[in-house]
Parts: sequence; C-alpha cells; structure tokens
Amino acid sequence: MTVSDPVVENAVATVSRTATEIRQGLVGRRGTVDEENPTGDTQVEADVWADDLLADRLSSIDGVGQYASEERPEPMDCGGDPATESDTYAIAVDPLDGSSNLRSNNSMGTIFGIYDARVPARGETIVAAGYVLYGPITTMVVATDETVTEYELTGGERTVVRRDVTLPDDPVVYGFGGRVPDWPDEFREYARTIEDELKLRYSGAMIGDVNQVLTYGGIFGYPGLESRPEGKLRLQFEGNPIGYVVEQAGGRSSNGETSLLSVDPDELHERTPLHVGSAALIDRLESTLG
Repeated sequence: MTVSDPVVENAVATVSRTATEIRQGLVGRRGTVDEENPTGDTQVEADVWADDLLADRLSSIDGVGQYASEERPEPMDCGGDPATESDTYAIAVDPLDGSSNLRSNNSMGTIFGIYDARVPARGETIVAAGYVLYGPITTMVVATDETVTEYELTGGERTVVRRDVTLPDDPVVYGFGGRVPDWPDEFREYARTIEDELKLRYSGAMIGDVNQVLTYGGIFGYPGLESRPEGKLRLQFEGNPIGYVVEQAGGRSSNGETSLLSVDPDELHERTPLHVGSAALIDRLESTLG
C-alpha cells in the first residue's frame, strides 16, 4: 500500500499497532458495563477500553483534527479543522465491531475511516479506510484511492499477504442480518433467490462476514427492517468505511437505492441499511427493492 500523506499513513500505522494491544486486552473484559452507547446498544467493558485506547493514540497525531467513535456522543476536537485545512483529517471508528461475540468467543473487529472533512460527512470524502479482523489470525485490510491491501498483524508489525485485493468474479457466499420475519417483503424475495445460489456465512460480526465476501465474492446485507426502517448499522462508523473498502476492491455498496458513499448524513450516529458485495448482486438487489 502506498499512502502519500504522512498523516494518513501515521493513522493507519497507529491502528495497526494498537490492534495488537486490543486483541491481547480482550481477556478479562468480556462483561457488560452499566451504560449504553449513543444509539442505545449495551456496552461491554472491551468497547469502552478499546475506544479509550484508540482515542488516546489517534487524537495525538498531528493532522488529526477530529476523533469520532460509535461509543461517544460527539466528536473529540483534536485541534485543527478538517473542513478548512488540507492536511487535517477526521477519523471515525467502530472500536470493537461485533463485541456481542465476546461472550461466545467468536470473531470481531475494528473499523476506521479517515475523512478529509468534518464528520458527519459523505463517504466520498474518505481518503483511506479499513478494518482489523480478530479471527484465528489478526489481519488488517486497508483501502486507499490506489489499492486495497491485506496484512497479517504480529507484534504490531504489518506483513503483506495480498496486494491489489479485488472481489472474485464468481461469488460464493452471502450473509444477511436481522430476523427473517422482520425483513421487508422485497428483501425477503431477494434473499430467497440468493440462498439458492450461494453459501450462507453469517457470524454476528459484520467484519467477519464482509471479510468472507472480500475473500470469496458474494454479498453481505443488513437491510432496513419492518421494525427499524432506518437500519441498524451506522453510516459514519461502519457503512462508509466498509463501503469504501468494497468499492475500491471492485465491488459495490448500497443503502438499497444508491451507493453508501453518496449519502448526505444528517447526524453523526445516523443509521443506514447496508449492503456490500459483488457489483452484479448489488445491482439485482436495487432492482428488486426498487
């Protein structure tokens, strides 16, 4: 991966180094705390701890003007303004995606997006984004405007395992979130066709499922539900960064109508239906939902 901007490279390297500590620090932090995050989800101790660690590290980087997290109601002002200074950025993170999997000891991850704008912002202002997957091996996928690269992380060091990552031409897997009875009729119709074509892979942590799609080709979706039409996942912290990664890898992202990256957000913790994957599958989805 080539990152020409030293601030962006420093931020990516900081997430990489911190991820090793986050993984090691999950031990003993599996319990819940008596608090909820700004969108009403129960927090586990590891959510709060990982957020504090990332906030401390990323906010201290010269050129990072805002740090925003799924666990915080408002962005942290770090000095400088991403809206007016060309070398200053906002970083939005989901410190521990899938933290509900801690109790059952299943996979989870960390998601980040680096915006060349104050957040909330359109995904089109992202200059780099990525995620760490805490699976059997800790891996990191980073997307820039030039390429997508996958690394293995050991001791805070990054080792390239795949360069110029693209979604395979022939899709293999799918995973859809939400309870089936709560799916809108149009999405249920689409899902029935997909389950006849692809293999189900759904883990309860978006990062694990998206990584399957990036590896094997396919589609991941968490639609707007009958009980929650606005969707479950957050645009700034999950939708935009993951949409950016998948689009840079040759796939598509969609809220059911248009690319996630083109959505104008109204507020920091805005939720969205989220679908990412092979372009042809997303095209079919939008045709069915439309």
